Amino acid sequence: MINSIFNNLFLLPAENLGATLPLWSIAPFVCMLLSIAIFPLTHGHWWESNRHKAFISAALGLPVVIYFLISDYHQLIHTTKDYISFIILLASLFTISGGIILEGNPEGTPFVNTVFLAVGAVLASVIGTTGASMVLIRPLLRTNGTRKHIRHIPVFFIFLVSNIGGSLTPIGDPPLFLGYLQGVPFFWTLKLFPLWCASVGILLLIFYLFERRAWKKESPAAIVEDILLKEPLNIKGKLNFLWLFGVVGAVFLPTPYREIIMVFMGCLSYRLTPKEIRVNNKFTFYPINEVAVLFAGIFATMIPALLILEARGAEFGIKEPWHFFWITGSLSSFLDNAPTYITFFSLAEGLGIGGGIMGIPENILIAISAGAVFMGANSYIGNGPNFMVKSICEEAGVKMPSFFGYMLYSGVILIPIFILITFAFFL
Repeated sequence: MINSIFNNLFLLPAENLGATLPLWSIAPFVCMLLSIAIFPLTHGHWWESNRHKAFISAALGLPVVIYFLISDYHQLIHTTKDYISFIILLASLFTISGGIILEGNPEGTPFVNTVFLAVGAVLASVIGTTGASMVLIRPLLRTNGTRKHIRHIPVFFIFLVSNIGGSLTPIGDPPLFLGYLQGVPFFWTLKLFPLWCASVGILLLIFYLFERRAWKKESPAAIVEDILLKEPLNIKGKLNFLWLFGVVGAVFLPTPYREIIMVFMGCLSYRLTPKEIRVNNKFTFYPINEVAVLFAGIFATMIPALLILEARGAEFGIKEPWHFFWITGSLSSFLDNAPTYITFFSLAEGLGIGGGIMGIPENILIAISAGAVFMGANSYIGNGPNFMVKSICEEAGVKMPSFFGYMLYSGVILIPIFILITFAFFL
């Protein structure tokens, strides 16, 4: 009964406006991106308030919402449903993982930090990029608490744990889960393993070289203090792993049961986790509130951009695997990578090539999947966990790169790797 009511309300067919929408209709989305990029630089203290972020999201998103309420409210309802599912998934994983604390303080050496990121890259495909990011980022920061030159560590963490690491299973990253719902076999994503190995391996090597250079810049006093504070790791809040796997299991259920169980798991975690664990974990809802506010504006303003792309994408001559890899990835860098994935999934189905998975040749589907997941790391807004990690690091006193500063890292480090991936797998 609940499912029937939900389908009647939220799954009505939406009229395609992409062929008639003017290009200037993407202006609110462009302004939303520019706001996220510029305000932290020009009005940093003002931008710290989630209330002010909500004001910007509302000012830019409401005109789009009003337009679609009049012209195509079905599309608006569909986007709202996606946003609610997206936030519930992130919020439940964020709340549960915030009740798990890795106590102790390993020595923050280049080798230890590299192992941290390697473990995180594997864990991301098991409990999702959000879960892995929230479980590991705080202990990683604590491990390097006495060091001064650690700005690069959260950046590589976002590359590996919050994005690329989650490419091996549908529960690893939302785009792949959407593919699973469209009919892609659950274990098909293991075909991305060669790309995962290449990207993760190269990034870990580059990170280790960065780390060795940064480690040599640390003062002898900081290194001695780090050694004196060394303690073995110990996990507290283990009951939360039960709720975490409850969320993972819920992804196999249809809407709205999936969201109901996720909310229930999050509530159980918050209610049953001893308060001192969250206090010691410095857990607050500020990061997830920030993500919810900003992505409300992003989801609203990106509707015209996605519709135009879906309707006119074929006009761009997108037909080769490397085309799909780069165009999906480029848009996933700034749009949410889940709807971008499904847009190009639909575009690939419309090519009429046949064969493969759901009528899409496997090399093209691999390109779409890798582009969406890997290049979500190109900016802070490419994937939900990116902003969470940034916010947590800043709360901990780590000075994170600006929006464009982060993109300088991704441009210099990730883009050459993606070019190598293109030549190795898609040409």
